[in-house]
Amino acid sequence: MDDNTNDRPPVTESPWAEWRKVSPARLALGRVGTGLPTDEVLRFGWAHAMARDAIHAALDAPKLAAKLQQQGWITAQTRSHAPDRVTYLRRPDLGRVLDPHEGARLRALDIAAGNICIVIGDGLSSIAVERHAAPLLAALQPLLPAELAGSPVVIATQARVALADEVADVLKSRLSIMLIGERPGLSSPDSLGIYITHAPFSGRSDADRNCISNVRPEGLSYAAAAFKLAWLVREALGRGLTGVNLKDESDLTLLNGGIANLDRLPGPTK
Repeated sequence: MDDNTNDRPPVTESPWAEWRKVSPARLALGRVGTGLPTDEVLRFGWAHAMARDAIHAALDAPKLAAKLQQQGWITAQTRSHAPDRVTYLRRPDLGRVLDPHEGARLRALDIAAGNICIVIGDGLSSIAVERHAAPLLAALQPLLPAELAGSPVVIATQARVALADEVADVLKSRLSIMLIGERPGLSSPDSLGIYITHAPFSGRSDADRNCISNVRPEGLSYAAAAFKLAWLVREALGRGLTGVNLKDESDLTLLNGGIANLDRLPGPTK
């Protein structure tokens, strides 16, 4: 028997441990015998619970609307054809279309239609929407000219991405912007996604959209996401297209002088 056995430390440090300081990925988890250390099992359980909560938690639409109104946005609320969360999760198709009575109700509200319509949908993470939608729009507002900064913001519950197309079509907007909670991951239960679609109408495919993903302080910052979004809005309205035909070259604008060189977005057409 080795006399030095009792001198060995109880824990062997992993050479991968330094990677954990720069990445949220589940690296260097370690092991105890053939299993994981207890702290890693507990962390996994917590992350899984956070992801489930993000999916099932209800969005407080009136509270969000109040925050946006304080910023100066004109708001309205609507809902998809999915009557509840269980149906929403089982029937994605119902989350892509408005409730049959909502189209007429939105028209009756007489919201000022403009070049763009912003739709905020709970998606698969209402937590992401509650945390990040208002700060993102606050960062976006200074980058928009006055006529676009006053665009309507519609808060939609039980919503999928395509719902923004129908809402914008009802309001006769040239461009739809959907802010929506992304599918939670074990390291990011609160990522916000942005989808931009030119000439929106029901039936648009994902190939017709541009996407900005992982908007949150630990991912893409509000300022960076707002800059990309403003650039895409300008180009989409100027060129009359989005999707696979519109490449995000906003980084070139940054290289050539930053936000100060971002041209003013076009106003409403006559």
